[in-house]
Amino acid sequence: MFDNVGTLVAVGKRAGLFDAANRIPRVDRILLADATATMGGSLLGTSTVVSYIESAAGVAAGGRSGVTAIVVAALFILALFLVPVAGVIPAGATAPALILVGCLMMKHTAEIAWNDLEVAIPAFLTIALIPLTFSIANGLACGFLSYVLLKSVRGKRVHWFVYVMAALFLLRFLYLGRG
Repeated sequence: MFDNVGTLVAVGKRAGLFDAANRIPRVDRILLADATATMGGSLLGTSTVVSYIESAAGVAAGGRSGVTAIVVAALFILALFLVPVAGVIPAGATAPALILVGCLMMKHTAEIAWNDLEVAIPAFLTIALIPLTFSIANGLACGFLSYVLLKSVRGKRVHWFVYVMAALFLLRFLYLGRG
């Protein structure tokens, strides 16, 4: 869920999907589509199906409607016949595309209040730890935890839901640390 939410926020920012109240309209439909794809993928025996951050590249090229997704899906079906050929391409060859996507997404870091350390430190940790841990969820978790920690140390309160999320992230790390 956190990988999808992280991707949704990043791509939504890039596509200009946020309304005046800084919310994504029809977010419930988007999350329902992701949940349905995840369940469908598990029934078919595949790994978890999630939206990918590379969607920002499609948005940057002008694709904002469902037609783009349908065309990409059709091209993926055609590409199935090229899988043996694609297998000889080293994984490192995809790095330039991923670097370009990352560059396009860094534009929105200008909106971060970098002069406010209670905001800047969690933002930096989130941005830095996503690629270092290969996980959007881990980056978001460290951002949430550092935000709550910084606010608490300074005697400031945050919304109760942020405390709940931080506690869940902490439990996640404690649980994963046992294995």
